[in-house]
Amino acid sequence: MTAVADPRAAAHEERPASAISFDEVYRSELSYVLHSLRRLGVSDAELEDVAHDVFVSIHRHLGEFDRTRPLRPWVFAFVYRIARDHRRLARHQKEVGGSEEQAAALAPMPDEALDDERLRRILVEALDSLDIEKRRLIVMHDIDGTPVTEIAKVLDVPLNTAYSRLRLARAALEKALENARSKP
Repeated sequence: MTAVADPRAAAHEERPASAISFDEVYRSELSYVLHSLRRLGVSDAELEDVAHDVFVSIHRHLGEFDRTRPLRPWVFAFVYRIARDHRRLARHQKEVGGSEEQAAALAPMPDEALDDERLRRILVEALDSLDIEKRRLIVMHDIDGTPVTEIAKVLDVPLNTAYSRLRLARAALEKALENARSKP
């Protein structure tokens, strides 16, 4: 009589000791994924669905993760690709031209808290006007604090190219901020 091996035990034995579990990634990176998706322009109404897509993709590729590299830039690569594809859908394209509601939202507010909200909206509008390639560099480096050396690895480009792209992204953001500030 032969013993039947437990398939769960065999799967566990095949996993390298240095592998990271999906549960660990999910618990440690859920908040980061949600914030990054917002920063990349995913609406609050669709945030959970898009985050789900990110984690499904991470789950599929978790075996490819190199534990010698930081986790966050690897996770951000998934966030970026899913957000980019999500924004390309026709239903997410924004119409050109402003409405009275948008103009009212950008009008100066007397209270300091409302002024902060106005500045936040200007920044969001400026970020929304950037193409997704430039936006991801701003989010990765200036908001999330990812070093340019890691960004270069994630993008698979030379370090100087990553610095150049970041400089161009910042210049585009500055121009977009000027345009957003000049609106009534």
